[in-house]
Amino acid sequence: MTSNLFKRLSYALFSALAIFILVTYKQYGISNDEQVQHIYGQLLLKFYSSGFTDQSAFTYKNLYLYGGFFDLIAASLEKISPMWVWDIRHLLSASFGLVGIIAVYKITEKLAGERAAFLAAILLTLTGAWSGAMFTHTKDVSFGACMAWALYYTTLISDRLDRIPPNLSVKLGIAVGCALGLRIGGAFAVIYLLLLVLITSFIQTSTIKEKLNFYTKAILGLLPAGIVALCLMALFWPWAITGKDHILIAAKSFSHFAFNMNTIVDGTFVSIGEVSRSYLPEYLAIRLPEVFLLGLISAVIILLFSMKRNTYQYPSHFNKELPEITLAIAILFPLIFVLYDRPALYNGVRHFTFIIPPLAVLAGIGLSKSWDGLSTKPKRQLSFGLLALVLALNTAYTLFELRPYEYIYYNHFAGENLKQAEHRWEADYWSSSLIDATKMLENYVDAEQKNWPSEHQGAYYVAICAEAFQGSAYLDQRFKVTENWVRADFFISSTHMNCDKVLKGNIIGTVERLDAPLAVVKDRRYLTGEDRRPHAPPRN
Repeated sequence: MTSNLFKRLSYALFSALAIFILVTYKQYGISNDEQVQHIYGQLLLKFYSSGFTDQSAFTYKNLYLYGGFFDLIAASLEKISPMWVWDIRHLLSASFGLVGIIAVYKITEKLAGERAAFLAAILLTLTGAWSGAMFTHTKDVSFGACMAWALYYTTLISDRLDRIPPNLSVKLGIAVGCALGLRIGGAFAVIYLLLLVLITSFIQTSTIKEKLNFYTKAILGLLPAGIVALCLMALFWPWAITGKDHILIAAKSFSHFAFNMNTIVDGTFVSIGEVSRSYLPEYLAIRLPEVFLLGLISAVIILLFSMKRNTYQYPSHFNKELPEITLAIAILFPLIFVLYDRPALYNGVRHFTFIIPPLAVLAGIGLSKSWDGLSTKPKRQLSFGLLALVLALNTAYTLFELRPYEYIYYNHFAGENLKQAEHRWEADYWSSSLIDATKMLENYVDAEQKNWPSEHQGAYYVAICAEAFQGSAYLDQRFKVTENWVRADFFISSTHMNCDKVLKGNIIGTVERLDAPLAVVKDRRYLTGEDRRPHAPPRN
């Protein structure tokens, strides 16, 4: 009865999220990577429509190092849909986000039942780095969703690697192939599988002959997955198969991709190639909601107590825990990789968004098992439940206040408030708040022209501290985005990395959430001389 209740609650959550996506997807601003990503998708479409002769996609910026699964779909939909292309991308991206939440539900339901599955889905929904990012982080969230489904099918086959059903192998191959069709990081899913096969062989076999027999069966069972994954990767990322070393080049760039750019860690500007090994764990600690962290801590405590109380009969005990071992691999391997390899990182957890779904699975299990573990102590159980509920409601309120910029959410460990947190950590790094800033500029000029008719002739020149199209996509014909910032009549900028301080001007509009300024609009028409020139932003 209880199981059916949580199952219905989970389905209600998915329905509510679908409605939320349909109602709000037009409210989210264009991210500063979207234009080049969409052009890449269009070039891939040309590659196929030209009969493989137009290979301009293989030389376009550095996009050829990535798969085009999402961008190819978006470019195809643009051809047949009357919708604005950016709306198409945001609706499609949000759909991937919802599919990722469903994958988390499915994984957790297999591992710990319906209640834990519902809690895990709620936790991921409350995570701004997922539910807020899913509209604009078109490559990161879609990749995370594919990785989550790859993890789901890996857990399904984890306890039958010597007899993998062909249909599950094909489904696994589809998920892994789609992940590889987005970025080389999809190889993590392959590494998870290899580690699982290796660990399982030590658990289930003892002699060399038994191990070889096990490996043979596992390889044959995974063969359909490998074939399907390679075919899909080739379809969505054709550059990868046009040279023997292309996959290695992409892998190297993923591990050591660095350029002249800074990130911010606890108020300190740091070159992305010199971030500390603790960068990702630090950002996870402040980006995940407090109730999410409560679930993770609960899971760790339960595991430690379980290890202390039980004397495991190796290997028979671990043979029953292979799905759980699969989850552990998906969480621990990326973290160990970052700690060991120290890849260039920036934008907080963005490049490792795919680790958030498995963490949500673990946290959901932690909350559910903690509730069960306190069943003999009703007062403590009630206190634990109330604490989790209050923390969840607080996060939900914060996300509501941040809309449509939920992706900038930080928990209370990041600072006393959002205003402090956004100057100590990465804030609106996508400059999504420019969607509201451009409306403020248009409204300001509307009021000015209505109340104080001027003799201004021609377009107003606007400088934008972001990608030019993030302003030009929204501004009407009265405005022209210029790269000559000295001549600019107006200036629009997010406050991220103090970019708003590059140009002087009278602030005529501020995009704010929870008293934290996200973007500003400045009138520069009255400035003269040196005051019109840009200056380097302060590094604090």
